[in-house]
Amino acid sequence: MDVATWGLVLETTVGLGERKHTEAYVMAHVEGGREAALAELERRARAYTPEHPRSPKRRRLFRDGDGFLLVVDGAWQSHATRFSVAELLDDTDRPAPAEPAGDASVPEELPATPPTPISMPELPPPSPPSVTGERDEDGVPVKPVWLGRTDLP
Repeated sequence: MDVATWGLVLETTVGLGERKHTEAYVMAHVEGGREAALAELERRARAYTPEHPRSPKRRRLFRDGDGFLLVVDGAWQSHATRFSVAELLDDTDRPAPAEPAGDASVPEELPATPPTPISMPELPPPSPPSVTGERDEDGVPVKPVWLGRTDLP
């Protein structure tokens, strides 16, 4: 029987004003049962100190399904942080499983062949646009080269 790996996920609002957005972070992984992962998540949620508000007035921690919701009231507005536990199903950075011990007949994987590079025809370098017309004292054209072109959208 495989042991489940649980991700302890923190979702919080970062930034201020128009740049405010939500970001998610995996705080840690817990091997074992869901209840053990929830206990560790609760411990971390209770100890967590968010960046905002800088001068907290009130702090409330709620249990919410498979996680917790931390609401911290500041002088001007509230800030929420959600903590959740989720089973890890796939991870591209997970190390490959260990080779089985003994003489088990496991089919060997074929080595991956690198893709054949596609040769692209070499294009000539773009020619600089012809600059004709009146120029100011610094040599900058008075009329832009692209002005009046019919091949532009």
